[in-house]
Amino acid sequence: MIKTENLTRRFGDILAVDRLTLEIPPGEVFGFLGPNGAGKTTTIRMLGALLAPSAGQAWVAGYQVGESDKEIRQRIGLLPESPGLYDALSAERNLAFYGTMYGVENPDAQIERYLNMLGLWERRHEPVGTFSKGMRQKLAIARAVLHEPKVLLLDEPTSGLDPQMARLVREFIAELKREGRTILLSTHNLEEADRLCDRVAVFQSHLLALDTPSALRQKLFGRTVVFHLAQMESQYQEILRKFDFINEIKVIEEKIVVRLVNPEGNNPLLVKALVQAGAQIRFIGELRRSLEDVYLQLVQNSQR
Repeated sequence: MIKTENLTRRFGDILAVDRLTLEIPPGEVFGFLGPNGAGKTTTIRMLGALLAPSAGQAWVAGYQVGESDKEIRQRIGLLPESPGLYDALSAERNLAFYGTMYGVENPDAQIERYLNMLGLWERRHEPVGTFSKGMRQKLAIARAVLHEPKVLLLDEPTSGLDPQMARLVREFIAELKREGRTILLSTHNLEEADRLCDRVAVFQSHLLALDTPSALRQKLFGRTVVFHLAQMESQYQEILRKFDFINEIKVIEEKIVVRLVNPEGNNPLLVKALVQAGAQIRFIGELRRSLEDVYLQLVQNSQR
């Protein structure tokens, strides 16, 4: 549904996007993560046929960027950095205008549907100039989906929203996901990306990593299991060192922290060894790295 091959964009001597190659299949929510100035917005503008690539190729919804730009614009929903709404018009009239541009059939029903879903129906007659930033953002999202596009390019959809509004927008994106839309989601909210995205790409002008959040955690940090004991004895750590599937062992008070391969298969061996040595295991937990840990590690590695 979205594909790029060596997609590149320069602004004079500045290389904003460097040979980006990726493929996003239909129905996937794909997270695009990176620091400010990494080239995420530039990439979205190229995929939305708003900015021509300097080199490379891209296809969106089956059409090639630079050759079928009109068709691409008709078939995508785009949420840009700035909402770009008409302040003097009401929310309803803003959507009606864009509905006409997109040739939406039965626009009144579509407008009512999405304003209700995003909690704006009661404010539909009010000028957009009186709306808060969060309300304007939600209206811009409604505009992006009004014509029922199969592909959505969302640039920071929850930026500047309070927690309640951000949650509503996340739930809305999750509903779009259930409907089978293909969504490219650029965000700084890593918890949001972890919840919503099937795969994520960490990007800093070029691709640093691409995989599912869980796979990236595994690649960078492995799996870490914590054995909580009633009492720590020095021999417990030595007993565990004989297992070759353990990469690292730490002792913290009454806890043994073990980084290992395949905890589901190997934990029973460790439990058996500890119990035979006299350990009383209160419970076992897994230390879960956040997507933020993954992101920071990848960006830090890229700067070395």
